[in-house]
Amino acid sequence: MSDSPESADPLAQVIALLKPRAVVSKGISGAGRWAVTYAAFGLPGFCVVLEGGRRLAVEGQVAVDLAAGDFVLLPATPAFTMSSFEPERPVQVDPRSAAMITEEVRHGRADGPPDLRLLGGHFAIDTPDPVLLGSLLPVMIHIRGNPRFSALVRLIREEEGSSHAGRELVLARLVEVLLIEALRVNLGSHASSGLMRGLGDPRICGALRQIHAQPQRPWTAGELAHLAGMSRSAFFDRFSRMVGIRPMEYLVAWRMALARDLLRRRTFSVDEVAHRVGYGSASTFSIAFSRHVGQPPGRYARATPA
Repeated sequence: MSDSPESADPLAQVIALLKPRAVVSKGISGAGRWAVTYAAFGLPGFCVVLEGGRRLAVEGQVAVDLAAGDFVLLPATPAFTMSSFEPERPVQVDPRSAAMITEEVRHGRADGPPDLRLLGGHFAIDTPDPVLLGSLLPVMIHIRGNPRFSALVRLIREEEGSSHAGRELVLARLVEVLLIEALRVNLGSHASSGLMRGLGDPRICGALRQIHAQPQRPWTAGELAHLAGMSRSAFFDRFSRMVGIRPMEYLVAWRMALARDLLRRRTFSVDEVAHRVGYGSASTFSIAFSRHVGQPPGRYARATPA
């Protein structure tokens, strides 16, 4: 929280707070006609298409056809169906049971060469904050034809098919880089509402950087509007449309995400955490935290692993 307004990088701060790590990264192949439907999972899921193609239908989104080199990130992984291009009745899959399987998964015809090969899995995160995952990030990120991604996919494909020492560690690091690159590529007006779209707007980005640089400051919508060079009403409407939530809601959500991280460390008292995230007293902070998280900060700190 010592960043200056000019140096604050909201995207880097969000990723650092989530602390993503690839806990499951496995090969998936398919042949012939097949389809599987996964229930909602909640954690960030991803896949990299290594060979062939498939169809992906994410709940609430338009179905997309994926080809070799494509990368898909589902920040909160809602229910989805993946299949061959030919229609087939889907098999229901429990994502939490599937996450326990580490060997390659084969769909459709069991014999013969596959029509599809991909690397898929999910990230574990140290801050399972539904606001950060649901409200601030888009439902689905699909990237195609990006040279940097093509290079990363080639590295993943080579590593995935090797038996080199440290293979799993290298794969985990490469997938983490893919996550960061996916969020960076998704900046701008083509992104759905959320942090990524807000950071792509020159005026809203400035307000977001100020919030992230100085979360302890008693910001008002009027002050943020002035920094953006807009009237209060115009700023309120534009921020809400771009980010998906109102400016003060975003400020509270970010403060609570920081507070959860500080409380988990167990090196600060509730009073210290309160002042670090912009509350004048521990009691005021405790009321806001309980309303947002569902339990008092002291209980949260005791119940959450460090």
